[in-house]
Amino acid sequence: MAATQAVQPSRLRAQLGRVLPVVVTAVVILGVWQLAVIVFDVPSFILPTPTAILSAFAGQFTTIMSASRITIEAVLLGLLMGVAWGVVVALVLSRFPSMSGPVLTVAVIINCAPIVALAPIFNNWFGVTSLVSKAGVAAVMVFFPVLVNTTRGLLQVSPLHLELMQSLAAKPRHVALMLRLPNALPFLFNALKLGSTLAVIGVIVTEYFGGPSNALGVYIASQASLPRFDYAWAGILVASVLGLAMFGVVSLLERLLMPWHSSLHDENP
Repeated sequence: MAATQAVQPSRLRAQLGRVLPVVVTAVVILGVWQLAVIVFDVPSFILPTPTAILSAFAGQFTTIMSASRITIEAVLLGLLMGVAWGVVVALVLSRFPSMSGPVLTVAVIINCAPIVALAPIFNNWFGVTSLVSKAGVAAVMVFFPVLVNTTRGLLQVSPLHLELMQSLAAKPRHVALMLRLPNALPFLFNALKLGSTLAVIGVIVTEYFGGPSNALGVYIASQASLPRFDYAWAGILVASVLGLAMFGVVSLLERLLMPWHSSLHDENP
């Protein structure tokens, strides 16, 4: 009991040690930002102060939150599509490794396409106001990191474990489900951390080229063109928070689904 009580404060100190530097850094950056804009009399169309951005966010809270809901739906749909296709193709490549070269080459070519080129094309294919056009761009951006990382995890299995499964006459699907997929989970979650933020960027940029009138990217573009840059920055702030939230959710899922892996990152008391 005494040992358990001693471990808990130690873990709290470790967590505080990780969170405190982030909080202090954020406060310092915001303080320098606020002071620099005031001292150097920077025009608001170049860079508004953090207090002006927060004031604009408070004034447009309902509108921005409503726009965020539309964007979140496209982000989640795109993330789901990109992950599903990435994992499926990775499973096929792990079953037929000789196909990995040509398929990965095509994936690299697709991944090199800039968002500013994909966004108007997808809007033209599926419609400017369609949710699918936004989710499609996000799916393309998520697909590549998921494919590459998952394929790597599926193929980098221990030869000893693979020989053991083969000695037990395990079928390919059993090898995939019981050996390759568990081994690929850390790789998949690393890809998800990157893909979740890329999905937000892809949707926002695609909405910037046209979308539903109440989407977050459209809101940012319209406020910047009025020009009401403090309101545009308020929308950018929400988009950034959305990306951080997606990253945090993926990290939480990683800890819940892979406690044996995430525990390696925790400091021992």
